[in-house]
Amino acid sequence: QVQLVESGGGLVQAGGSLRLSCAASRSIVRFNTVAWYRQAPGNQRELVASTSSNGGTNYADSVKGRSTISRDNAKNTVYLQMNSLKPEDTAVYYCNAREITIVTGDYWGQGTQVTVYS
Repeated sequence: QVQLVESGGGLVQAGGSLRLSCAASRSIVRFNTVAWYRQAPGNQRELVASTSSNGGTNYADSVKGRSTISRDNAKNTVYLQMNSLKPEDTAVYYCNAREITIVTGDYWGQGTQVTVYS
């Protein structure tokens, strides 16, 4: 069983920065992708950013240029650095890890709240 633990959320003024962390209970190099999603009240969960095992990254248009996803394989941790935060970034942020073998393993963390006030 894989456990993902997010941390780093909080209350921040618009224009500020936060760095979210997702610590996995085992090596992240075995995952095909590790991603950050977010869900605001009344909205569907949406992809924010992802990093793949080959080093590729992908960002939602809404955060492109303001956010950076990175990974520390030695620490089994994926980070999401978010800058120039806006009130519309307010959401619960979830870490997701996907492992594709014979079957697809999809793992989620419990989420961390990010609240941006103006």
